[in-house]
Amino acid sequence: MSIPTPRQTSSLAVVSLVAGILGWTLLPFLGSLAAIIFGHMARGEIRRSNGQLDGDGLAVTGLVLGWLSVAMWVVGILAFVLFFGGLAWLAALNS
Repeated sequence: MSIPTPRQTSSLAVVSLVAGILGWTLLPFLGSLAAIIFGHMARGEIRRSNGQLDGDGLAVTGLVLGWLSVAMWVVGILAFVLFFGGLAWLAALNS
């Protein structure tokens, strides 16, 4: 009886998770983009490995962190533009 060898974790999945965390802390936008890119690359690599690689959960977590951060950036920029656009519109009305 042979002992099954443990599956290796995808390096790209680990990079995606770390980049996703960095996207919320030290590298706000760049880390999020890296998390999204590496997360998709990791999921493809894991699918193509025929069960030899593990780490799909890490890749998905990196993807979720990356996309949530990007969504928050978009909402923040939209709120900024709408707020200051509204102020400019009010200033134009009063002049």
